[in-house]
Amino acid sequence: MSDWVPDDWRPTAALSALQARAALLSVVRDFFAQRAVLEVETPLLASAPVTDPAIDAFSLQQAPLYLQTSPEYAMKRLLAAGSGPIYQLCKAFRMGESGRRHNPEFTMLEWYRPGFSLQQLIDEVAALLGCVLGERPLRVYRFAEVFEQVLSVDLFTIEDAALCELAQARHGIAATDLTRDSAINLLFSHDIEPELGRGEYSFVRDFPASQAALAKVGSDAQGRDVAQRFEGFVDGMELANGYDELQDASLLTQRFEHDLAQRQRDGQVTPPVDRHLLAAMAQGLPDCCGVALGFDRLLMLQLGVDRLSEVIAFPTERA
Repeated sequence: MSDWVPDDWRPTAALSALQARAALLSVVRDFFAQRAVLEVETPLLASAPVTDPAIDAFSLQQAPLYLQTSPEYAMKRLLAAGSGPIYQLCKAFRMGESGRRHNPEFTMLEWYRPGFSLQQLIDEVAALLGCVLGERPLRVYRFAEVFEQVLSVDLFTIEDAALCELAQARHGIAATDLTRDSAINLLFSHDIEPELGRGEYSFVRDFPASQAALAKVGSDAQGRDVAQRFEGFVDGMELANGYDELQDASLLTQRFEHDLAQRQRDGQVTPPVDRHLLAAMAQGLPDCCGVALGFDRLLMLQLGVDRLSEVIAFPTERA
């Protein structure tokens, strides 16, 4: 009881912010209703979490279940069952994600568009942002292009050692502690992201093929392998992450195995693979693009506030 604070039962968000949150939920639902995209609900409890080494799920002690980190897997099962275009507003949970723009429990907006190209989905995300935040120019950049512009680095020719040394020089992390991908992520998040979305809606696409996650890998204009995915930014904040969705179940299995091997090397928990998703993929996922958007962050931008706790009633420390 020594840590008890008399006022810690109170919400961290003002009533006006909670009212704005309710209004934004209505705006989002109306946006998709006008486009005939079906709202769905999928379980918050899952038999298997994501394998992504960068994301850790909460597990239950009483049952072999996990709080889902994204509704992606279950929504893809609906897509494989013939749902057509769908969206979901739901809670998601991720371990170790706390801070000014993070909370272990947060609200995610995720939607899938069968038959859409990646550019069509980018345009739709920008249309939603326009409805909420007002009109701005839309700019689409290639991942390698922003590295060239901000850091004068050619990602397709720079050697791993030189890239790690650059990250070390700029951020003080020993080059021996970095891989190529971790150096890229560090430089992108700390040096490039803050410059994006200033006076515009910035979208960065064609990520390195090694960072495809559950996106397809294709070729850029020069015939080089790139991940067919994008991220969207507003005022230096990452807001959306979209994929041209992988459809090959065998390739998905290989990526799961790669993730689990990396998790084992890094001493992380190695969770089970989602057999339901693999079965749905084998049955046939339609050609589609999908995107996850941080609803809480969108509200932060709409209200012009700096902390996630200002737009959610009770962050985890007051749960």
